[in-house]
Amino acid sequence: MKNLVLALALPCLAAFGQVPAEDARWKAVEGTRFAYPMPIYASRAEWEARKAHLKKQILAAAGLLPMPRRGPVHAEVFGRLDRDGYSIEKVALETMPGYYLGGNLYRPRGKQGKFPGILTPHGHWKHGRLENTDLGSIPGRSINLARQGYVVFAYDMVGYNDTRQTPHAFGSPEEQLWNFGPMGLQLWNSLRAADFLASLPDVDTRRLAATGASGGGTQTFLLAAVDDRIRDDVPVNMVSGIMQGGSPCENAPGLRHDTFNVDFAAMMAPRPMLLVSATGDWTKNVPKIEYPAIRKVYELYDAASQVQVVQFDSPHNYHRGSREAMYTFFGKVLLANGDPVEEQPFTVETDEDMLVWSGRAMPANALPGEDAVFAAWRKLTQVARPDRETMRFALSVENPAQVLSVQDGESIALSRPGREDRVPGIYLKGKGVPLLVVDSEGAAAARATVPANGRPALYLDAWNTGSARGERYTDADHFYTFQRTDSQNRVQDILTALAWLRTTTKGPVELLGVSDGVLWSAFAAAVYDGRVRLADRPEAAAADEDMLRGFFVPGIQRVGGLKAALELAR
Repeated sequence: MKNLVLALALPCLAAFGQVPAEDARWKAVEGTRFAYPMPIYASRAEWEARKAHLKKQILAAAGLLPMPRRGPVHAEVFGRLDRDGYSIEKVALETMPGYYLGGNLYRPRGKQGKFPGILTPHGHWKHGRLENTDLGSIPGRSINLARQGYVVFAYDMVGYNDTRQTPHAFGSPEEQLWNFGPMGLQLWNSLRAADFLASLPDVDTRRLAATGASGGGTQTFLLAAVDDRIRDDVPVNMVSGIMQGGSPCENAPGLRHDTFNVDFAAMMAPRPMLLVSATGDWTKNVPKIEYPAIRKVYELYDAASQVQVVQFDSPHNYHRGSREAMYTFFGKVLLANGDPVEEQPFTVETDEDMLVWSGRAMPANALPGEDAVFAAWRKLTQVARPDRETMRFALSVENPAQVLSVQDGESIALSRPGREDRVPGIYLKGKGVPLLVVDSEGAAAARATVPANGRPALYLDAWNTGSARGERYTDADHFYTFQRTDSQNRVQDILTALAWLRTTTKGPVELLGVSDGVLWSAFAAAVYDGRVRLADRPEAAAADEDMLRGFFVPGIQRVGGLKAALELAR
């Protein structure tokens, strides 16, 4: 992350950088408890480009790039309870065929007109959306909001309460090949929840908002980052530079490659946002560190007043004080009410009156469990046509605009400015079409196997091969949320080498893979933005088990796998 910040903040200086003596990718693992330096963006244009990239990165990690067709809203709303100033109903929302999201809809009573709509995911409270304690009450905030004049949809995390067709924590390596995990499924559910709320006749679609705490805070800012319909946002006790979320539902592979939650929260700019923090958890530094960094992004839009911060001397929470700060903020930006709003007493209903499946069976088409939901997810999200951009985001690679190099005789090392990676190899000068050879045994083995025959030839020690071998620590929690797999690093090294060779010729480059290098080269050729001739092509058939053994990249099967790569590499 430090390398990225320097590249963003000092692009001119990075161009004059040097190839490092060691590859930074072997260094300490960034993760959920890493202290991230705050990002710096010099201009609105720079930030807008970064924001566009991050939106696609979030969607790719979630398995939603490109966005699947959402279609009409299918929801059953029933079991109405009329109370003083509000009503509560049960909602069974079918977010994909046979998969049901449970929740409760709170509406104002005794008021007329279209109302602002608020999505309120619950976070990792023991009782989910029914949690009612001093530190957090989802019914309490929903009832008060409805009385104030909002339509509120409180909905489940996966594996909680009524949304029980999968557990909360899942995502085997095979499932990861298809971007199937709780984070992606929850983001999809949030998007469909927004569709549901926007479809209601008593909701003003120009005034949609979201708020949640802890894991619900993560859901809130990820939804706002990818859905511009969320016009106002209050993430509570989760925007932090020192903790990125501890649950699988917050840590999909690839989600935080070269980024972290402060960037995601800043994507709300210039829409109004209130950051709620606490002295007793990982948001203790927000007023002095994270908030000023986010405010600088808002300043790029001349909208610094649109982001606010409040902190409570409290442990991790969404308690009454935090809720009242949220009520007051939403009152100002959604109801044009500038007065402080105090929480009114509320009565919580019985679980039986709130739970969707209490006393009734799930619909006949309900998918019977995780395997069936996985199959439905593959059908919903699989990319229909090979697409270079979705393939590139799955691989989490770039075509570098500039490559640094250092040579000593035939030895060469390459690096991308600001990245501090180091890609060694052997380079032989010559005449003709340049040849790049990638052998899974490394550069020396490649040179012994494939003669240059007078051509310019670069034999590469791609990541963790040949002289670039090392021992990688992968036991950190949610490792691939923050770090790339070996296969992704190898594809990147090939792209870096191709970009360097492009500076030596006006024509194409020939790329030859040897052994497992054939597979790495095929995927590199698929996303390379220059002219390349793939000298050898692996067999197109590659089942999940083959990719798990030879080319583990989360999401690669969803975007078409090896068959798509070979089509793109033509």
